[in-house]
Amino acid sequence: MNSNESVTLNREVEAALIPIGTKVTLQKGEQASITQSLGGSYTVVVNGNMFRIEGKDADALGIQPASKPASTGAPVAQESLVRGFWNKLGTCYDPEIPVNVVDLGLIYDCHLTSLNAGSFRADVKMTLTAPGCGMGPMLAQDVQNKLLGLEGVDDVSVELVWDPPWNQSMISEAGKLQLGLM
Repeated sequence: MNSNESVTLNREVEAALIPIGTKVTLQKGEQASITQSLGGSYTVVVNGNMFRIEGKDADALGIQPASKPASTGAPVAQESLVRGFWNKLGTCYDPEIPVNVVDLGLIYDCHLTSLNAGSFRADVKMTLTAPGCGMGPMLAQDVQNKLLGLEGVDDVSVELVWDPPWNQSMISEAGKLQLGLM
């Protein structure tokens, strides 16, 4: 969701400066404008600078953090995990562009390897819209964290790759529609 809701930070909170990714601490009492709240993280503007705040810190914005679904304890079939895998990747958003990493065309390769009965390793190769993007490690960590949240995924490797170089033709039709490119 995109909005321009203004809030007052109700506690200190760690944030990443967009687009360079430098970690900073925003202070209690500062005014923040929430410009994007997609995929469980928040993009805010404070004093003219843009920051990303993780979903676990939503309470600093006066928002209830999302709770993790309870484990069923049942074995997970690889086929259903693959569907869940792509659904989870679709909840990872670039903090500046309101389109998920799948529709942006940033996911180049992903596959699951069985570790043992009902336990899998996910290997992901992804790129960024620009090689110098300081948010790359944060996006890769977001992909890793979301996939580790899937029941049955016990290990995740995310590799940032640059070949082939990303370009706008890699954006899906849904992404282009969201960006007004169609």
